[in-house]
Amino acid sequence: MQGKEARWWCAHYDRVICEACPRRCSLGEGQRGFCFVRKNTGGALELTTYGRSTGFCIDPIEKKPLNHFLPGSAVLSFGTAGCNLGCKFCQNWDISKSRELDIACAEAAPEEIAQAALAHGCGSIAFTYNDPVTWAEYAIDTAIAAHKLDIKTVAVTAGYMSPQAREEFFSHIDAANVDLKAFSEDFYRKLTFGSLAPVLDTLKYLRNETPVWLEITTLLIPGENDAPEETAQMCAWIAQNLGPDVPLHFTAFHPDYKLLDRPATPQATLVRARAQALDAGLRYVYLGNVLDAQRQSTYCPGCGCLVIERNHYQLGKFAVQDGCCAQCGTKIAGVFANEKGSWGNRRKPVRLGAE
Repeated sequence: MQGKEARWWCAHYDRVICEACPRRCSLGEGQRGFCFVRKNTGGALELTTYGRSTGFCIDPIEKKPLNHFLPGSAVLSFGTAGCNLGCKFCQNWDISKSRELDIACAEAAPEEIAQAALAHGCGSIAFTYNDPVTWAEYAIDTAIAAHKLDIKTVAVTAGYMSPQAREEFFSHIDAANVDLKAFSEDFYRKLTFGSLAPVLDTLKYLRNETPVWLEITTLLIPGENDAPEETAQMCAWIAQNLGPDVPLHFTAFHPDYKLLDRPATPQATLVRARAQALDAGLRYVYLGNVLDAQRQSTYCPGCGCLVIERNHYQLGKFAVQDGCCAQCGTKIAGVFANEKGSWGNRRKPVRLGAE
């Protein structure tokens, strides 16, 4: 499948300027942007990975992670190659940092992906593994096809987007998990080669100007972004700007890619961060990448009753009725069916398209 002309670019003399993200890469003929997959081809910006994927897999929705969006349901997940950030701690670096487009060897049209999700009983399709900002045109077309079949769409993203791309992209998305990597410009500059401010703008846009269901993930890296003072500032910002009902996931770091000199995150650090978030007024705070059923479960903010029991993507008790606590009737923020899904913690690779 050939590439496709990209959205969000303009011509400037003999160059093209990509306007998908804050980098605004200026590209001469044949040059590629920071993400590697957006290219000046004949004086137009081309998305070279359109229609090409690194593979498809059915996951539990909780793995995105989304804890308040159709719990227990199956989601068809896929990504492509490339990324517009340069995280030294990337957990999917073999995909996101790839400079070989052959890694995206599975070809599938948007309509094929939507049909596959329907055939496998998936309630949603997730654009994930690498940031869909870099291949937003492909994700948008897939989302349009999915919505025609009443299938929801999920974006797992770092939120490093331009305002114009952000508005169009999220108009086709039902739920998003945004990776808030830290709460300091210094961290973003040194460890992601990006900037914090555009990510905060994306979070405020999603929460205050769209109907997209929003959750946030922060990977706590020892010695980099796990200081109690930074956690307190971040949680206070979330409470003030996004409100108390946006779920926050603190996840454990494991040494990878170019950050191999840091230890794994102690569970005590995650527990402390969660307590800080609850003290800041956030109602739904979870731990990830560790086994901790108590702190991965959902409790009613009204009566304290256990309403959704989780143990490493496996659901137990489910006491949400019409979006409310079955015990006291308090509203539980999120998008819920009256029965939990039955997918469990399985991971099932799916073959579709020409490979």
